[in-house]
Amino acid sequence: MHAPAAMSASGPSLRQRLAARGFDAVTLLVLPAAIFSLLLFVYPFAFGLILSFEPKSGDWLANYQRFFSDSYLYDTIYKTLALAIPVTLLNLVFAVPVAFRVRLMRRQRLLTTILVLPITLGTVLVAEGLLNYLGPQGWFNRTLLTFGLISQPLRLVHNYWGVFVSLVITGFPFTFLLTLSYVTGIDPALEQAGATLGASAWQRFRHIYLPLLMPGFAITFCLSFVQAFSVFPSAVLLGEPAGLTRVISIAAYQAAFEEYDYSMASAVAMIMGFVQLAIVVAVLASRGLFYRGPASGAKG
Repeated sequence: MHAPAAMSASGPSLRQRLAARGFDAVTLLVLPAAIFSLLLFVYPFAFGLILSFEPKSGDWLANYQRFFSDSYLYDTIYKTLALAIPVTLLNLVFAVPVAFRVRLMRRQRLLTTILVLPITLGTVLVAEGLLNYLGPQGWFNRTLLTFGLISQPLRLVHNYWGVFVSLVITGFPFTFLLTLSYVTGIDPALEQAGATLGASAWQRFRHIYLPLLMPGFAITFCLSFVQAFSVFPSAVLLGEPAGLTRVISIAAYQAAFEEYDYSMASAVAMIMGFVQLAIVVAVLASRGLFYRGPASGAKG
């Protein structure tokens, strides 16, 4: 009779204290994934960060000083942003009406499968296809020449627009799938209530759907932007690797495999990562400006 009282008087056991802090048997199930993430992501990042401060010559900031003092290097940031941001915005603008239409269709799975096929092709195969279709001797230019619409082939590849089209083709399915998941997650009763009160289609979208979708749009933008910002094969195969499409990933590749300066390549990679992080943080921080209430109209 006195033993339990004595135990309770001494306070909770170590196991109970750990469970109160969230460390229990269920938490241990996350441990393998945490270790995997540590080995696969955290360690390479930490190694690359340290390596970037060990230049071949000069002080520990020499690599970063070289990058930001050479316009041929730091211009790659603007060239990459000039590709990634417009492509991401265009994919998001296209994905919204398509997602709203697809959610009402009976054969949604079939159309979704067709729209996401470019993901299975890969960037290299898409680039090869665009070279065959849009090149100077491709079917598109040949068709226009045959009908006399142009006098000489249009330059649609090996420039900015060739890379742009490639990124739109490979990025749209990913953006569409994310947008569709957010659109279908909103209760249709909200739109029906707005229609009953006399709101037009644009008013229902602006005042009902858009505020509820903005947090999802922000996540979609960030993920799609990161994907587009890391462009490499398309910029080499369809663009001008030494000109308008000399993106930052090409600068890192040249430093590593042409100059054999892995320290400089790591510095370029770190700058690339921090630029992406800055854009993502800015987008996620601004999503609260559009809607601050609870998304109580969502399904589930």
